[in-house]
Amino acid sequence: MLDHRLDSEYEDLRRTVAEFANDVVAPKIGDYYEHDEFPYEIVREMGRMGLFGLPFPEEYGGMGGDYFALCLALEELARVDSSVAITLEAGVSLGAMPVYRFGTEEQKREWLPRLCSGEMLGAFGLTEPEGGSDAGATRTTARLDEATGEWVINGTKCFITNSGTDITGLVTVTALTEPATRSSEVGGRASTRPAISSIIVPVGTPGFTVSKKYSKVGWNASDTRELSFTDCRVPAANLLGEPGRGYAQFLRILDEGRIAIAALATGLAQGCVDQSLSYASERHAFGRAIGANQAIQFKIADMEMRAHTSRLAWRDAASRLLHGEPFKKEAAIAKLHSSDAAVVNAREATQIHGGYGFMNEFPVARFWRDCKILEIGEGTSEVQRMLIARELGMTP
Repeated sequence: MLDHRLDSEYEDLRRTVAEFANDVVAPKIGDYYEHDEFPYEIVREMGRMGLFGLPFPEEYGGMGGDYFALCLALEELARVDSSVAITLEAGVSLGAMPVYRFGTEEQKREWLPRLCSGEMLGAFGLTEPEGGSDAGATRTTARLDEATGEWVINGTKCFITNSGTDITGLVTVTALTEPATRSSEVGGRASTRPAISSIIVPVGTPGFTVSKKYSKVGWNASDTRELSFTDCRVPAANLLGEPGRGYAQFLRILDEGRIAIAALATGLAQGCVDQSLSYASERHAFGRAIGANQAIQFKIADMEMRAHTSRLAWRDAASRLLHGEPFKKEAAIAKLHSSDAAVVNAREATQIHGGYGFMNEFPVARFWRDCKILEIGEGTSEVQRMLIARELGMTP
């Protein structure tokens, strides 16, 4: 018999993060958001709670948990604010996870303790200005200088989360390490791809330039920047994983990351329900609470349905991941469904709030601004449909 209820350990974590989100994040995040400021105080507290180390072994400074625990935390944070949630998601699944999955023992011991503690943030330099969804069209290059034993990196990355904060310590950069393409097997299918490798670039390395923050529609309390590399030199030992296997590596990272983004989107969708329920009971019009109107009740019922279904989807994908089962299709389904649910719920929540939904002092205005990127980041909705179709055997 299937039992979708959380065990006591997971439930304790969920409750702890929910209390933190409501008691610490909610009262402060609006001011950070309005001023486009990174919430260092909140992030430090998240580090002290061990949230950045949730899925990592204790031997590397982690909490000894798993990816499911991380996703539970992301959902509860995103019920209150997505900037804080994406800072955690990117710091763990994109910043620290590549080091854990593919790093040498020396690399793990050098970087993971500080990443797990939240003392340091890591970033993942994948997307490029002319690449977009075609992550395989990498133009950034890394040439191994045999005389000095260094990688020489040149290129540009864009839309990189956590890349320019005062506590950012490293960026893992994908780069062409061979000019010719080579045959490889990705996801069980033979393909010809450029020989892409992943290389750790510490912040402060000469030739590594971090641009000013983007002016964004949403996620205004998170850090997102463009990065450039001009004859940037790092030791050959900074190669992460096998040379030429960077493409396969980041596909694995993105598959896992889609589950995390699905949990985050579920949190936003549920936060819209929370705010709408509260507002519908407090707001009176024509002599009664607007929640007494069936039109409002039906909107909120549909919103709850979307959030609930999204939760089941990401939990299913996460469970498959933890059990070592194939999860690519389920991760894509979870990401596609939950991001759509977040967008629709944010629109409906804004409608329920009426004119107040257009005012930034109300959380739903922030949710409305934050939701759209969920249909774009870590694989657009169109890419998710491609992945699902491919897993069903419908495309080459």
